[in-house]
Amino acid sequence: LLSHFSSTGFWGLVNNAGISTFGETGWLPMETYEKFADVNLLGSIRTTLAFLPLLRKYKGRIVFMSSIIAYFTLGNGIYSMTKAAIEKFCDALRLEMKKFGVQVCIIQPGNYARSTKIQPPLSAEEIWSELSEEEKAVYNKEYVQERANFFNNILNEGSTNGNEVVDAMVDALTSPAPKARYMVAKLKEKALVFVCALFPTVVMDCVLSYALSK
Repeated sequence: LLSHFSSTGFWGLVNNAGISTFGETGWLPMETYEKFADVNLLGSIRTTLAFLPLLRKYKGRIVFMSSIIAYFTLGNGIYSMTKAAIEKFCDALRLEMKKFGVQVCIIQPGNYARSTKIQPPLSAEEIWSELSEEEKAVYNKEYVQERANFFNNILNEGSTNGNEVVDAMVDALTSPAPKARYMVAKLKEKALVFVCALFPTVVMDCVLSYALSK
């Protein structure tokens, strides 16, 4: 890699790739968990390791796309899991890169589903057809339909102002003093993160249980 950039330098790396899906823990097969970990987590790590020599040489920057969903989950625990893992990877990397002059930034968007199209609307029939017989014995189609409606409503509430996230990425790459974390979210989303970070887990569980019941 060094031979390709020796004359121009290498300044920034943005790890943006990600996939999302919805489903309670037992609804998703192990293959899905492996795929999500491979794309959302290991994909970013692979890219980072490949370009690390250049980033150290040119004192560049690394930007990771996380999400406020790293702090809590509302039916998409598999996505939340990968984003929480990315956060911890970045925390370690940021400290380790300080001595090389490399800065590591995390972007934490709120709900921008309508901007990114990362998650298509859910079909309750499709979810039901993919459940194992064990899960079908525990749940029923009505419950699956309720969960699908709930999540589709969240998707429909997503912001269309994706430029806000892009602006944060640009600032992370170009600012003389970039932030370690850029939370780009609505006030109520930031409030939810605040509750999650500072209140006992039992309080957050009550808040999320109430939200899931609506």
